[in-house]
Amino acid sequence: MDAGLLVLRLAVGLAMAAHGSQKLMGWFEGPGPQGTVAFVRNLGFRPVGLWSAGVWGSEVGGGLLLAAGLLSPLGTLGVAAAMLVATFAAHWGKGFFAQRGGFEVPFLYLAGAAAAGITGPGRYSLDPLFGISLPEPVTGIVGAALVVLGVAAAFASRPRQSAQAVAQGAA
Repeated sequence: MDAGLLVLRLAVGLAMAAHGSQKLMGWFEGPGPQGTVAFVRNLGFRPVGLWSAGVWGSEVGGGLLLAAGLLSPLGTLGVAAAMLVATFAAHWGKGFFAQRGGFEVPFLYLAGAAAAGITGPGRYSLDPLFGISLPEPVTGIVGAALVVLGVAAAFASRPRQSAQAVAQGAA
């Protein structure tokens, strides 16, 4: 079980961190910071700098925390927040499959992170190595509530007209 959790955490966490590094640093043929800011602006989120930083932190930071099994379940919560916003802001109106821009990929990231968050990081992680144990289930419950509030705040930050235009463009 611990080896399986290690594989899951490394696959989902490192893939998410690499995905975020495209946006933060322009690595792997990514858009870099300017492209990310433009995309966040195009999606209608305001203030753009705040939500761009949220993208970078939740994808790169959340992915690395998840991969390392450090401060669990905070990495899971970061990945979940990023993927919920991505699903509903950029992919929802395009169906399920990725080939048409659908929400398949963010759904799989979210499911993998949720599985790791529910089961815990396992023995092969930094939390047990350093003796870190955040209080459960309080951390998970409070963290999940904060993710829901943060995602709601992100969508509430979009001007109504902009949100409708984005939704029509996604359809």
